[in-house]
Amino acid sequence: MTKRSSFVRSAALAAALGISAVGSIVAISAPASAAQEVHIVEGYALQGFDPVAYFTVGAPTPGNSEFKAEHGGATYRFASAENRDLFNANPEKYAPQYGGFCAFGAAMGRKFGADPQAWRIVDDKLYLNLNKEIQQRWVADIPGFIRGADHNWEIIETIEDAKLADEKMAPKGLTIGAQ
Repeated sequence: MTKRSSFVRSAALAAALGISAVGSIVAISAPASAAQEVHIVEGYALQGFDPVAYFTVGAPTPGNSEFKAEHGGATYRFASAENRDLFNANPEKYAPQYGGFCAFGAAMGRKFGADPQAWRIVDDKLYLNLNKEIQQRWVADIPGFIRGADHNWEIIETIEDAKLADEKMAPKGLTIGAQ
């Protein structure tokens, strides 16, 4: 990546997140610190929220430590045994896209944490965003941001965010924003 293109990438990300592009981008709310493929906070995916409840209740619902399941190297919590069993029967249906990282961030070529309260189900898939403000930007072109994130996720899934943020280490082929 050339110095100019990496600045353009950083500036585009900064503008999208509403921060200054002067200098390098400093840590933005909970980037992934290791090569995590699933966003884990305090030992749990989705910060302990029940992924099935987004579909069945239509709202973020805290999970109960009594009802847990493992998937993709992460532990998920559930509000009930029934939800845990639904998840175990079809984890790909209920697990959040991009490992629970911010969908907007993935479209920008980054792995930011996500707020379980900033969510949306699109085409029967669960998407999360960094926060509700970023989610409003994502909502402006959901199909385009999903295309961008789908493309980028194949490249960034196994790379830690610090490398994605570093101009010298960022992988080639990333798209920025909606596609």
